[in-house]
Amino acid sequence: MTDTPRKILVTSALPYANGPIHLGHLVEYIQTDIWVRFQRARGHEVVYVCADDAHGTPIMLKARAEGIEPETLIERVREEHEADFAEFHIGFDHYHSTHSAENRELAGEIYRALRDAGHIATRTIDQAYDPEAGMFLPDRFVKGRCPKCGAEDQYGDSCETCGATYSPMELQEPVSAISGVTPESRESEHFFFRLADFEAFLREWTGSGRLQDAIRNKLEEWFEAGLSDWDISRDEPYFGFEIPEAPGKYFYVWLDAPIGYMASFRAWAREHGEDFGAWWRPDSDAELYHFIGKDIAYFHTLFWPAMLHGAGYRTPSAVFCHGFLTVNGAKMSKSRGTFIRARDYLDHLNPEALRYYLAAKLGDGVDDLDLNLDDFIQRVNSDLVGKVVNIASRCAGFITKRFDGQLAAELPHPGLHQAFVDEGEAIAAAYENREFAQAMRRIMALADQANQYIDEARPWVLAKEPGREAEVQAINTQGLDLFRILIVYLAPVLPKLADEAAAFLREDDLSWAGRTRAFTGRSIDRFKPLMTRIEGSTVESLLEASKASLGGGEAAANEAANGAATGAAEPDPAVEPIADTIDFDTFAQVDLRVARIEVAEHVEGADKLLRLELNIGSERRQVFAGIKSAYAPEDLVGRHTVMVANLAPRKMRFGVSEGMVLAAGPGGDELRILSPDDGARPGMRVK
Repeated sequence: MTDTPRKILVTSALPYANGPIHLGHLVEYIQTDIWVRFQRARGHEVVYVCADDAHGTPIMLKARAEGIEPETLIERVREEHEADFAEFHIGFDHYHSTHSAENRELAGEIYRALRDAGHIATRTIDQAYDPEAGMFLPDRFVKGRCPKCGAEDQYGDSCETCGATYSPMELQEPVSAISGVTPESRESEHFFFRLADFEAFLREWTGSGRLQDAIRNKLEEWFEAGLSDWDISRDEPYFGFEIPEAPGKYFYVWLDAPIGYMASFRAWAREHGEDFGAWWRPDSDAELYHFIGKDIAYFHTLFWPAMLHGAGYRTPSAVFCHGFLTVNGAKMSKSRGTFIRARDYLDHLNPEALRYYLAAKLGDGVDDLDLNLDDFIQRVNSDLVGKVVNIASRCAGFITKRFDGQLAAELPHPGLHQAFVDEGEAIAAAYENREFAQAMRRIMALADQANQYIDEARPWVLAKEPGREAEVQAINTQGLDLFRILIVYLAPVLPKLADEAAAFLREDDLSWAGRTRAFTGRSIDRFKPLMTRIEGSTVESLLEASKASLGGGEAAANEAANGAATGAAEPDPAVEPIADTIDFDTFAQVDLRVARIEVAEHVEGADKLLRLELNIGSERRQVFAGIKSAYAPEDLVGRHTVMVANLAPRKMRFGVSEGMVLAAGPGGDELRILSPDDGARPGMRVK
């Protein structure tokens, strides 16, 4: 890994300015902050910027409901966000707002550049209008059934189930999220960004190693479906920036939100006398990285690079996507208290405990991450308190009490020191590649070695034997030397603990390069506890506080009452709730058939799919099923299963899927295909 100094600009997605930060948000900011701190420890120049996403209809409506101006609302929320981030040790160089002079300047400049180059079109469209609220509805304020796959409760811009994109009025059974009425279709002139103008550029850009495989594969599906024009305008009333030379029309929030990255950096650059263009021109030698959730990949990997390229700016070096956070194996729930706000967590627990736990589970992929609260308690107590801090506690006591805080002049086992130093390159590579879990495993393996060394050396026994004082001093000096190296490796994850450790060690240099120096021949301060154990009762108190702060107490009481009335057992949080009731006629429309699997094989280039050929009596069907993690193809051939036979064929990158195999389970290797009883034959209808 090269140590040549790099210039790196890093961003996290902008939190929306109408609500508090919660633990789901923090996955991203903690992941980004760890990576930024690591890069700085390696000696690179890093600027980390972010901002509140402060525009859009939700903010306008919330401010109206509170009887205040939107500017008052977003300023209050920004102060709350910044306070939460600071206490979680998220080290932004600049935190801004999209409702800023810099963002207005840049949004207008980029829009004009795209317009003048012919990439903006205007046309009259039919738009969802709420006659009761008296306003056109943003896409996310219309909900209904997906027009592609039929999934219920989907937003008006894209389906979270199948990934399809569409207009709000294409939804089946649409309703307004504001008033609950069925929207009307009314005409309005809108402005569109011609995304298809950039298809050749985007195919090259997305295929050049800037994206994770899972995201790149998803983009291939979007390319095959065709790149549609993007509606970038909204009608008044709307809280945002008015489009230049277009009175009454406003930029859609998703146009100026990513420009907020640039605006935040421009504000930082002005404060520090830095050349903005040197970081944003196409020939810039700086690197640009965005950390985002996988749900906003479409905007950041298609629209955003196309906008930048079309307006004459550099494009991102890479976009890193992460998955969602679940708690105890299920979606965060207000009624169970697992929808935890950052502020509630901070009132009960050490923020660095969460930083470490998330780091211990984060990889470079887009899989969801689970916060298992029992595992959280056990891992933090075992790794940080029982292993790492324990080294300092047991060694520092000997040095301060018996040797007046003075360390030995030499290490008794310099080879052990060198082994810890050498492991740093593998740990650094894991950090660089965002394989934080791998880095934590390596660090904890070193902590085990350090504790084993002290256990085998037994300084507490030697201290009782006259004339062996020098050995005792040397052993504990070695232990503190190893502890110091561990702190260097953990500092990106645990910055506050690292600062406190450096203070008692009287150590100024916790850089990656500084770890090579032996920690000898100097004095230390008296040790003070660096981290305390987490008690289960504290976590329980946090969950109760979360229920109360989010209004979940009443919902939880209702759930408990319903369970008692029906004699129901305690619900399994990993089991999805029962869907809304349907009538028999609706169910009868689904044609379920017994099918025999005649062929099962891997699909080249697909991470989750197997290609199946199913015999349903009268014909054979090809189906692509996402069960690769659960089954080997050879184990499926000859088995009977159940399929949805009248599902509309779906064109996929690998071919046409002509139905759906039924399976149960949360996903991955826990999926189980359904099998009929003995005697069932291909083609039989399931009733």
